[in-house]
Amino acid sequence: MNIRLPFDRDVWRFVAPFAFVAILLGHVSTNLGWGGFILTVCCLLFFRDPERVHPSREDIVVSPADGTVLKIIEGNAPTELELEGNWKRVSIFMSVFDVHINRAPVSGVVEKILYIPGKFFNASMDKSSEFNERQSTYMKMADGATVVFVQIAGLIARRIRSDISEGQDLKMGDRVGLIRFGSRVDVYFPKTAEVLIEEGQMMVAGETILANLKPKKK
Repeated sequence: MNIRLPFDRDVWRFVAPFAFVAILLGHVSTNLGWGGFILTVCCLLFFRDPERVHPSREDIVVSPADGTVLKIIEGNAPTELELEGNWKRVSIFMSVFDVHINRAPVSGVVEKILYIPGKFFNASMDKSSEFNERQSTYMKMADGATVVFVQIAGLIARRIRSDISEGQDLKMGDRVGLIRFGSRVDVYFPKTAEVLIEEGQMMVAGETILANLKPKKK
C-alpha cells in the first residue's frame, strides 16, 4: 500500500535544522525551547501539500496557487513574454500561511520555460510582475490556446523550484513546483475568456475556477 505524506519532498531538509535548534534552545531555556518548537511547526506547515480535486472541464483556467486575488486586469503582457495583443491577467498573492505548491492552470504541453533574474520587491506590489525574479511557463492546450503562468519571488521568497520541463504533457491541477517563502503567481490567458472571480477572493490551487475560455455568446 502506497501512503503519501501530505508534505512536499523538501520538508525534512528545512524542518530538521529548526527541530535541532529547538532542542538546543530547550536545554538553555524552556521558553526558548517552546519558541523553537513553534517555529519548527510553522516551517512544517509551510511545506504542507494536500491532495486537490480539479474540475473535469477542459475549457477553463483554474488557480495555479493558493492565496488572495490581488488584481484582475486586461492589457498588453510584459514584453519578455512575447504575447501579442491584449491579454487578461490574474495576480494571486501567497502569504507565508498559504499552501505554496503550485499547480497547472490548464491541461496541455509545456512549450517553453523562461527564467528571468531580478529583484525581490514585496510580491504584493504590482511592480513585482516586471522587476522581481520570476519564471514563466507557457502551456499550449489541445485546441491551440496559450495560457502562461508566472511564478514570482517576493521579499522573503528567494527560491523558485520548478518540477516540470519543456515538452512535458501536464494535466490540469498537476503539481508544477513551489516558491519559498511567500510569493505571487500571475496567470495570463486570452482576453476573450470570461473571468469568474473577484479581486480579494481566496483561491485554492487546482480547484478554484478563474475563467471560462469559451464563454457562450450573448
